[in-house]
Amino acid sequence: MAGHKEVAAVGRVLANPKESLTTRFRALFTLRNLGGAEAIEWISRTFVDESALLKHELAYCLGQMQDERAIPILEEVLKDTTQEPMVRHEAGEALGAIGNPKVLDLLKQYSEDPVVEVAETCQLAVRRLEWLSGGGDGGQAEEAAGNPYMSVDPAPPAPKNSVQELRAQLLSESLPLFERYRAMFALRNLGTEEAVLALGDGLQCGSALFRHEIGYVLGQMQHQASIPQLQAALERAGENAMVRHECAEALGAIGVESCLQTLQRFRDDQERVVKESCEVALDMYEYENSTQFQYADGLLRLQGVQ
Repeated sequence: MAGHKEVAAVGRVLANPKESLTTRFRALFTLRNLGGAEAIEWISRTFVDESALLKHELAYCLGQMQDERAIPILEEVLKDTTQEPMVRHEAGEALGAIGNPKVLDLLKQYSEDPVVEVAETCQLAVRRLEWLSGGGDGGQAEEAAGNPYMSVDPAPPAPKNSVQELRAQLLSESLPLFERYRAMFALRNLGTEEAVLALGDGLQCGSALFRHEIGYVLGQMQHQASIPQLQAALERAGENAMVRHECAEALGAIGVESCLQTLQRFRDDQERVVKESCEVALDMYEYENSTQFQYADGLLRLQGVQ
């Protein structure tokens, strides 16, 4: 178990803008795994950074930790209209992930935010909290059932149906986003190539928030069948940077040679968040093709072991 000195040392790496972005990412995920008040404090104080990508990941990690001590900082980030939309969106999603209904009123307020990605995220978070408080399809245990990735998701998986039925639900622009997300996570949990290809079709849908979540899910699955669709989204002229960033990170997680070539082509992209995502994805690629024990290796790095 890491003590105060170790947590503080990893926190200083995260908060130091002179460190490489890849080293700071690994420090962040180390803090997420360590948990506790001090880890939350170090993550929270890094929201002053200039990198929207890093701040987005800070909010993501606070949500995944599901520690209510993170709620005040996430509320502050969501309210701060000077923060980039992708950062505010992730703060709203994190508040939903923590699962405390006391944030419902705030999330309802920002469900009408002028930034559509923020508004849609908060709408999803409201639906998730209402689903939890109503017992869902069987409560929180049901939500976690069948999820091999141990992630806290913006919506519970839909009750199992065929891939064809789930695909139809996923792609139906007339359904509420929450129901389409439920189909998304059910397809992810199935994990078959057919499910992967159905999810990839979602990268053509209208909502940028939805497309970005498809990229995230395909990155979790790490299935090579998704590579062509992820590459196409990353390469697409005019595609939302939030979507391209998730597709880049997904390619890094899949970690095969064709992914490497694509990421190297976009590592100097004019969109900073895409450029930085390719940098992080190349580090993920290196990890996936190495003998390193874990990606979140902040403590090992302090000891000089890599």
